[in-house]
Amino acid sequence: MNANQKKLNVFISGTSAGIGKATAELFLEKGFSVFGFDIQNATIVHSNYTHYNTDISDKLTYPQFNFQPEILINNAGVQNSGKDIEINLKGSIYFTENYAFHQGIQAVLFVASASAHSGAEFPEYSASKGGLISYMKNAAIRLAKFGAVCNSISPGGVTTELNRPVLENENLWNQIMQVTPLKRWATPKQIAEWIYFLTVVNKNCTGQDILIDNGEKDLNATFVWPEN
Repeated sequence: MNANQKKLNVFISGTSAGIGKATAELFLEKGFSVFGFDIQNATIVHSNYTHYNTDISDKLTYPQFNFQPEILINNAGVQNSGKDIEINLKGSIYFTENYAFHQGIQAVLFVASASAHSGAEFPEYSASKGGLISYMKNAAIRLAKFGAVCNSISPGGVTTELNRPVLENENLWNQIMQVTPLKRWATPKQIAEWIYFLTVVNKNCTGQDILIDNGEKDLNATFVWPEN
């Protein structure tokens, strides 16, 4: 973003850790004004960052603004929580319907999951992410009238705190690598770069889900997790 451009407003859910935090930091680095929404407290300190303690599954906690975002990113999510549908799917629907549909919107993005394609994970989590892709397509149709792009990404393994149970278990990690052709997982920053590309650089791709899993799903869909 050059000095003559308007500083665009970016709303991101789930910015206190992982992919959401990395995405917020990347947009801040690029000169955007970032507004983070997370049930957890802020972990980012920056002059262009504003944090709201918000439960995205509860519309009554949403702050109201006298402006609207140009870019909206649905990242907040939980895994095997008993509330995966309420937070991952319904929360993203509420967040989008509340903030995205207006004349100035340029891009909307959803963080889904490779398990939405393979089903190889916790049942409610997989269902919530599969529903997210379907809703993305619905939103893309309606957002097109504003000239906005709307897509989702489906990461496979990402080196986040949420995945610590397998990242720190050598046996489980080796099992995962056996079915991952590129023999690596993405970092949160690498996923953030995909998000930036699809919401800022991209002007023509819409209604699509991009699978980012180092080749695992299409060759060897396998879910590895500690036994209870």
